[in-house]
Amino acid sequence: MKALITTLAFLLLSPLAFSLERPDVEFQIFQFPPDAIPRIDGETDDWDMVPESYSIGSDQLRDVQINPGAKVDPKTLDVKVKVGWVKGINQLYVLYEAYDDYWDFALANRHNDIFELVVDADLSGGPFISRIHPNKDLTPMEAHLSFHGVHAQNHHINTPHEGQDWNFVWGSQPWIGKLPYANAAYNYDFEPGESGKLILEFWITPFDHAPPDPARAIVSQLIEDEIIGMSWAVLDYDDVNNPDRRAYTGFYSLSHEFDMIGNGNHLVAFRLMPLEDRFRDPLEATWNFKVIDMDRRLVGFQDESYGEITNWRWDFGDGNESTEQHPIHRYKEPGEYVVTLHIEGPEGKDRHTRVRAVAVK
Repeated sequence: MKALITTLAFLLLSPLAFSLERPDVEFQIFQFPPDAIPRIDGETDDWDMVPESYSIGSDQLRDVQINPGAKVDPKTLDVKVKVGWVKGINQLYVLYEAYDDYWDFALANRHNDIFELVVDADLSGGPFISRIHPNKDLTPMEAHLSFHGVHAQNHHINTPHEGQDWNFVWGSQPWIGKLPYANAAYNYDFEPGESGKLILEFWITPFDHAPPDPARAIVSQLIEDEIIGMSWAVLDYDDVNNPDRRAYTGFYSLSHEFDMIGNGNHLVAFRLMPLEDRFRDPLEATWNFKVIDMDRRLVGFQDESYGEITNWRWDFGDGNESTEQHPIHRYKEPGEYVVTLHIEGPEGKDRHTRVRAVAVK
């Protein structure tokens, strides 16, 4: 209990605003249409619709440990990453394509090539691993169980994962690396010590709060056009024949900071992009609602339509209508109502009906 109170106090007192790394850079997360959600099968064809402008390559990485500031030599290691999302689904989809002149995955534990992905979707910021917990009175395990990976998550993804979990979640919540919170598929044909290309396709669920008990978890809400904090690093091991090896030959970070592994301040900005116009009709009617006062049967309606709209007409299902864009309506009688929004514009007309979704007592 002491550890939990300490952690909550620290998070509440932390500043709400902070600077991410590389402030001159903002990467983009592609929005997939809802009828084209990527299949997790290790194939790349369902990513063909994603423009190359969304690709993040080796040129964006810098070594932050072995040869600080060094660029990746594409002759020995060359990676390309695309990130996607689907509006209404709180998951991040990732396509990782990598050529390595020496794939090292013969041993278990962390002695193989790793794609280390860190996500802080609500920009809570600050440290999130036990060894840099601000309360030094906690034991290592108190800090681990109450803090490590709770408000931001670090995924050590094995490339490939032969003989072990595909995703080592660094923290007290290994459950977030498995279905129904994550999944992955690989495609490769090389053996340890060989060169070749690997395709890794996966998705993860980001969490605002991810304690050891999944029943207490809070999934991050991914909202269109908002920024999330994220970074990754490629850990390149190149010594498959040495059973005592302890070090990688490069730690290539997207944020250009090693502390991205455990501090949300050292991530970079990623924007959740809107759906591109090529996937939409010129005019699309859609809307939402909220019961403002159930006792008075007062309901607020929110137009969320797409396109150039000049006229709105709401049919509230009780014989009343409105031409406002965002009307508030009071129902005289209890019931379940069929509500329709009609829209018009230079490109034509559209309508959207929700059947018995609006209910008042």
